[in-house]
Amino acid sequence: MTRSPQRRTPIAADGRLGAASEHPGFADPAYLRRRQAIAAPARDHRVGDPSPLVAYSQAEHRTWRRVHRAVWNAQATHACRVALQAREQAPIPADGIPQHSEVGARLRALTGFDFTLAGGVVANERFFGSMARGYFHAVQFVRHPAVPLYTPEPDVIHDVLGHGIHLAHPQFADLYRLIGQAAVRIENPDVLQMISDAYWFTLEYGVLEEKGRPRAYGAALLSSYGEMRQLHRCHVRPLDIDAVLATGYTITGYQPVLFGARSLEEVTDVLTAFLDKLGDDSARPRNTR
Repeated sequence: MTRSPQRRTPIAADGRLGAASEHPGFADPAYLRRRQAIAAPARDHRVGDPSPLVAYSQAEHRTWRRVHRAVWNAQATHACRVALQAREQAPIPADGIPQHSEVGARLRALTGFDFTLAGGVVANERFFGSMARGYFHAVQFVRHPAVPLYTPEPDVIHDVLGHGIHLAHPQFADLYRLIGQAAVRIENPDVLQMISDAYWFTLEYGVLEEKGRPRAYGAALLSSYGEMRQLHRCHVRPLDIDAVLATGYTITGYQPVLFGARSLEEVTDVLTAFLDKLGDDSARPRNTR
């Protein structure tokens, strides 16, 4: 972990699903070369160093514009109030992909956070430890244009339209720091995985109940047109950490079970109570996913 794992990918805009391995990005040699070239600098990247500039193509900017338009409209209907407030301050241009430096400069001014470079999956220890220092690992490559409204792995659109919104708002930024600061105390990988599971069901896939309906606040939901439109089909359970840690989550489809709270303050209270008592002896049996 800890970036959103591969999931099933909609092959059409109406939400019909196909296996992630069938996604055209995995069968397009030119796309794979481009993705690998953009991700390559992350191998030697030190947390906090500037990310390299990427000369995005016009086709990549077109993909951004199409997804931005669809996701922005879906958020207006399916995102919670605090997420909609956050996006008004977030560094999210409509006309093209922003550079990490552009996003980071705005985030630093708002909450003290910054993007730091990732090439893909980041280990829990590094990922959460960087959050404690005010850095969020983000990638720079763009999803394949053939299926722009969904991606089998996090891309720059996910990171900016999801985590970029979060990190523009002090309440969300404080949650990232809370999780990061708890993780730096931990050496046991099983306990770090518990933190990762709590992160998954809150900052990636959390919902708030507003006017009797689940509204997205998790970054994976906020950046996914398809998953926001599927919220009404999910089984939403009250946010309870014991239940979270006992719940397996799918990495090959939309999440069938989500955890909801009444407010972001409730999310903070639940996570604080859980994280404050964690130690290296807190490990419990792992779920099979």
